[in-house]
Amino acid sequence: MTASRNPSIAAELRGAGLRVTAARVALLETVRAGDHLGVEAIAAGVRERVGHVSLQAVYEALHALTAAGLVRRIEPPGSPARFEGRVGDNHHHVVCRSCGVVADVDCAVGQAPCLTASDDRGFLIDEAEVVYRGLCPGCSTARSS
Repeated sequence: MTASRNPSIAAELRGAGLRVTAARVALLETVRAGDHLGVEAIAAGVRERVGHVSLQAVYEALHALTAAGLVRRIEPPGSPARFEGRVGDNHHHVVCRSCGVVADVDCAVGQAPCLTASDDRGFLIDEAEVVYRGLCPGCSTARSS
């Protein structure tokens, strides 16, 4: 696959000041098509799209895309880092205590109410991370059976 096959992703990469490569395009496509993927799953998706790519190259590209704001890194409790393409909206996550599945949760009420800290200690807060934990529907049903 050449980077020019997805002109919108290529434009996003350029707009973020990043060099457009087939691996970066494939990585961004993989993250956006997946659901809170770990590095190994992302590497597999990139390899399906462009052939061989080293795990180190995937880590480096994820770092660059995260720093550019095109990918978001999340670290659910008890889980390795995962990555998602939903960025810039300050949403949160719910994590299953049993199987580890992660799902997005929008802010509860109003315009990012979680950004109003009771004491900001002088910080200019622009993001909050809330993680809800419990059992997903599948694990909850399996446990009650």
